[in-house]
Amino acid sequence: MKKMLLFITVVCSLFIITACSTSNKDANKQGVAIKGATSEPLKVLKGPTITLVAKEAKQKLRNGVTVPVWTFNGSAPGPEIRVKKGDKVRVTLKNELPSPVSIHWHGYPVPNNMDGVPNVTQDAVAPGKSFTYEFTASKVGTYWYHSHEDSVNQVDRGLYGALVVEDPEDKYDKDYTLMLDEWVTNKKYINNQIKTMTGKETSNKSDQDSGMNGMDMGNMDMGQDSEMNMANDSHSSHHNNNNESSQGGMNMTSMNMMDHMGMYDLYTINGKSGHLIKPLNVKEGDRVRLRFINAGYLSHNIHIHGHNIKVIATDGQPINNPSLIKNQVINIAPGERYDIAFTADNPGKWLIEDHGNSKGTSGMKAVINYEGIKKMNDKANANQSLSPINLTQYGTKSNNQLTLDQKYDVEYSMDLNVGMDSNKMIYTINGKTYPNTDPIKVKKGDLVKVKLVNRDMMNHHPMHLHGHFFQVLSKNGKPISGSPIMKDTLNLKPGEEYEVAFVADNPGNWMFHCHDLHHASAGMDTEVKYTDYQTNYKPKSSNSNKTE
Repeated sequence: MKKMLLFITVVCSLFIITACSTSNKDANKQGVAIKGATSEPLKVLKGPTITLVAKEAKQKLRNGVTVPVWTFNGSAPGPEIRVKKGDKVRVTLKNELPSPVSIHWHGYPVPNNMDGVPNVTQDAVAPGKSFTYEFTASKVGTYWYHSHEDSVNQVDRGLYGALVVEDPEDKYDKDYTLMLDEWVTNKKYINNQIKTMTGKETSNKSDQDSGMNGMDMGNMDMGQDSEMNMANDSHSSHHNNNNESSQGGMNMTSMNMMDHMGMYDLYTINGKSGHLIKPLNVKEGDRVRLRFINAGYLSHNIHIHGHNIKVIATDGQPINNPSLIKNQVINIAPGERYDIAFTADNPGKWLIEDHGNSKGTSGMKAVINYEGIKKMNDKANANQSLSPINLTQYGTKSNNQLTLDQKYDVEYSMDLNVGMDSNKMIYTINGKTYPNTDPIKVKKGDLVKVKLVNRDMMNHHPMHLHGHFFQVLSKNGKPISGSPIMKDTLNLKPGEEYEVAFVADNPGNWMFHCHDLHHASAGMDTEVKYTDYQTNYKPKSSNSNKTE
């Protein structure tokens, strides 16, 4: 009751939160367009040696909506990095932004000193400075990269892109990457967020041509995708930002309220929304691969019309013997990736769309466009209730998998919850906020089992482990009966319980945190620490690293 009174008070008194970004503009001259991709096609940088420049830009999301963005190489998303298995990858980050920045390789098992986490593996790269990330592309699949410095804001503003490690065995005629994201279009929120990030106002308020003169509190979406997130408190120097917004002196980093309650009012695919998303072109008979990456903070229920599809991978890891499905949605949580394959055997124009009743849902639509077909005869059905694919029963078992009944060297229970501290919402692991959470202590070669329970009855928590893949063993006490599910990001809905296991095969200090970054910045983080690993990294006291 107390919590709700505080919530109502804040709703009545505050204009809220962060903005997010996405797009694929005219990035870098090295870029090559993927044939038939969406909008101004995602730019592709072929590895293994690449330069990414972090800089400010402005981006048109839809007609009448242009916002300031923080970018890699001038667009949000930044260019898609494509490398081949076995490549020695070298990515040089040059920072032309007014704030420090870093790059985390989400899902990729890089060496620990290349993981890009300020205060844990490196200092953030200061304005005007550079840093080169190096790793071997040993695992094929769909991954992504994003800033891990003040990431609740920097990722929101567009500092991310796709990473694809190509499999020489793959034979697809069309290969499309679709990065999903959500935006706040309200000018005041955007201005406050950038002020929090830099300590200054946006250079020209007229550039934020959102077509909105203020927040319409009466249009706030309270539908199925809503979450009562009143967060971004931080309780350590790892998180704190002392720049106060103009909203009554509130700290927008530590009090980004109601971020999921309809405030993200415009949804994008590759940084464009609605009619600005150009078709995905195919020919009859093509074998098509779609790589979905959720770079936002909301889950999306993706429905692919008109075709029998297979889910061939999740978080870059293959599904064993996937079966054909039709007219089911794929729930893609923040940080997750899903690879879908289908044969183009049903000529027409067919929608790919998000299902839900939030305000921005209608903009998250792409069209599968068969060559020579001019008339659109498919209809949107975003409000139709379709069953989600159940990965716990999808595909078939294999012999080389971990089990519930084998012996583990380390076992750890992780209770996820929400609470209040000094009149601010916090998100906790076993009742504590980072950096005071208890780490998972392991040695190289250990078999580790983690039980995750979401005791927060309001919010989803997509938990992301750096540097490792884990296998999902059970859901709500029932063993997985389908293909082994190997992931690095797992979404827990209210009340859900999972057991997962991994091999401690990548020494270092690794974050394990919620990838709704509002929750992470308000405390929902811990670390996997190898007790037999010695790091040479020591944070500089002069560096204002912000881990989340």
